[in-house]
Amino acid sequence: MALMDFIKKQFIDIIQWTETSDGTLSWRFPMAEMEIQNGASLTVRESQMALFVNEGKIADVFGPGTYKLGTQTLPVLTYLKNWDKLFESPFKSDVYFFSTRQQVDQKWGTPQPITIRDNDFGAIRLRAFGNYSFRVATPALFHTEISGTRDSYGVGDLDGQLRGLVLQNISNAIASSGIPFLDLAANQLMFAQALTTQLAPEFAKIGLKLEGMTVQNLSLPEELQKILDQKIGMGMVGNDMAKFMQYQTAQAIPKFAEGAGSGGGGIAGDAMGLGAGVALGQVLAQNLQAGLQGGAAAGPAAAAPVVGVKPEDVMATLEKLGELKAKGILTQEEFDAKKAELLKKLV
Repeated sequence: MALMDFIKKQFIDIIQWTETSDGTLSWRFPMAEMEIQNGASLTVRESQMALFVNEGKIADVFGPGTYKLGTQTLPVLTYLKNWDKLFESPFKSDVYFFSTRQQVDQKWGTPQPITIRDNDFGAIRLRAFGNYSFRVATPALFHTEISGTRDSYGVGDLDGQLRGLVLQNISNAIASSGIPFLDLAANQLMFAQALTTQLAPEFAKIGLKLEGMTVQNLSLPEELQKILDQKIGMGMVGNDMAKFMQYQTAQAIPKFAEGAGSGGGGIAGDAMGLGAGVALGQVLAQNLQAGLQGGAAAGPAAAAPVVGVKPEDVMATLEKLGELKAKGILTQEEFDAKKAELLKKLV
């Protein structure tokens, strides 16, 4: 009876895997009641690795190539089975193939805004999404930590865990980069690099290699976006304060026009709309010019006029101060004092 059982056994002469679908990370060679023949051929194609597991213990790992199985090519398995001589009989061992090619265009994103800490702004909320690519780099680690003894394990089985890993590390990526969030937000490539640096060790812990990461969109709260827009605008005018005031005035003009058009009070006073503000600036400029000419006509005995600031700069500053008063940051007394101080500089 034992002889008949032996005759009925099937022996495996060739072990190989031809991928039939995208997204398969791990695939177990079907053994059933079959045994591997001594001297059988193992074929591992490019972008693959093979792993032998004997009685639950990981034995030998093979990279791309063709191998004739024996004690020379299976040193760990030989040790585990105590083969002190060339084995002649068939043997059983689980064989797992792993795809090591890049798994591209994997999506990540924040379903809901997440809160992160930033040195400049404290706690802020953001939404972001992009894609990434990875590959199996350490089959033995991936087998013990993730895929296990399943017949097949695919990218879809891992998708949720990797998405969660990305979301979990976004805040840490920003903090560990040491780069202000505004700089990261203005440069999506820099943001992606910070994420990659943070996530690469986390992927390696489960036998994966993070090959690349992109940030396709970064949505900021409206108030933070306004600050970012101002920062970009200041980058255009540099550190010139006169240009800064001109930039701020240009930003405020649409609001002045809107307030004047709706009948509301402007910043320079309830009765002053955008046109009145421009007219006031022209009057001040004319008065300044007349004062300078009058001083020159008074003769040498007259004191030389003090060089003042440009009327348009004074008006721009007054408008900003008026905006602060309207928001309640400055009191009426503080606004009046500053206004008197600025008007003195015109003479």
